[in-house]
Amino acid sequence: MIDILLGLALALHLIASLGLFIYGLNCYAMLWLFFRNYKKNVNRQSKEEEKFLTEVEYGRTLPVVTVQLPLYNEYNVAARVIEAVAALDYPREKLEVQVLDDSTDETRDLVDRTASSLREKGTDVIVFRRNSRTGYKAGALAEGLKVAKGEFIAIFDSDFVPEPDFLIRLLAHIVDQPEVGLAQGRWTHLNGDHSLLTKAQTMGIDGHFVVEQCARSNNNLFLNFNGTAGVWRRQAIDDAGGWAADTLTEDMDLSYRSQLAGWKIEYVPGVECPAELPETFRAFKSQQFRWAKGSIQTTIKLMPTVFRSDASWFAKFQSIFHFTHYAVHPMMLTVALLSIVAMHKIPHLIPDWAFGILAIPLIPAMIGPSLLYLVSQRALHPKDWGRRMLRLPLLLIIGFGICLSNSKAVWEAVTGKVSGFVRTPKRGESAKGKKNYTLSNTAAPLLELGLAAWCAFSVVVALPLGQVGLVPFMSCYALGFLTMGVAGLRENA
Repeated sequence: MIDILLGLALALHLIASLGLFIYGLNCYAMLWLFFRNYKKNVNRQSKEEEKFLTEVEYGRTLPVVTVQLPLYNEYNVAARVIEAVAALDYPREKLEVQVLDDSTDETRDLVDRTASSLREKGTDVIVFRRNSRTGYKAGALAEGLKVAKGEFIAIFDSDFVPEPDFLIRLLAHIVDQPEVGLAQGRWTHLNGDHSLLTKAQTMGIDGHFVVEQCARSNNNLFLNFNGTAGVWRRQAIDDAGGWAADTLTEDMDLSYRSQLAGWKIEYVPGVECPAELPETFRAFKSQQFRWAKGSIQTTIKLMPTVFRSDASWFAKFQSIFHFTHYAVHPMMLTVALLSIVAMHKIPHLIPDWAFGILAIPLIPAMIGPSLLYLVSQRALHPKDWGRRMLRLPLLLIIGFGICLSNSKAVWEAVTGKVSGFVRTPKRGESAKGKKNYTLSNTAAPLLELGLAAWCAFSVVVALPLGQVGLVPFMSCYALGFLTMGVAGLRENA
């Protein structure tokens, strides 16, 4: 019986390792796709934008745009985002601002005061409130859309601060392209240098927005609306069936359904919108949990439809990686838990020389994600990308440490456990006069510390067995879980 259990554990370890190997190799596909059409599309978008802005300067008629701002208890940032949207460089008679306020605290009064002040200055600001928070963000967006005036719908989360020219520049990539249902801008960072945690997050987000989104957009692959800093063509939302609240990533869900309905998404990396990153580990984990669970929920919901669609086989193949990106976390957790079994069993099953040959392709697979981050930093910061790459160890450690929380999210999605939409607390620009939003304490830090001890024990076991190749990985796991556990206990206090 023990041998059967050990054999099963070894099989799970090998399957998880193979999965990580495949996802690592796919990073090279993303890099190839990125370099393949990147410059050509940047030049094309630059010309489109220049042409559109020139026509606007000479009196071109602009469409009516509705800007939707979904809020829920966002006292620290609500006024900032409303005022930033009111300052957009767009004709007042063509701009409608919907503040979709589901708040239950003093944010309501702040929103009312801000909206009233802006209306007196000539901005059409409507505060829209519901009797219940049904459907969370998706429900609020759907209700607001019913009475929206705009042919185009721009959406900003509460922690975003668009520049005055953001809307007009992004419209240049959708208004005259009748096949485009969404134009998505690139996120940048208001507080990227606030702490080691935010510095690590900047690199992770840059990798997604610079390499992955460009690779998908420029090569006719499925890509996703990032939930904010984008402009929808209203017809595309309607054709896709509208907003749905049956997943926690309503943005990914709608964007896939719109593409399946025949619409194109245009990602525009040159149009940037700064946003606030989570500044506490608890808030960061909560955000990642929602994204992980929601993406797997969307996978279950839409993957069969994608594979029945007329999309190319390569687009369908890449959609697997896109949909299930967060599946790497339960794979990582499996490797962390079962490496001790592999240390004991593999030497008896595979000769050293054969194992060495099998391990050769692991090296490029392991460095694939890091190379993706390097390329993103090189593209964004050509003068100091080398210095910024010093943040990579921080990102890797956090990536290892968060795999327990995200594995739980994936498990809940697979098993169909229903949970509410937990918004990420925002700090705003100053602590003065701000409201301290916190998330509930959990037992997760204790589990993470236990995993840190287990991974440290694995390192101790590996050394006398001569399994030195596992030592760096298990050490990173131990450090990652230790970081999450200690930070979690401090924030629970």
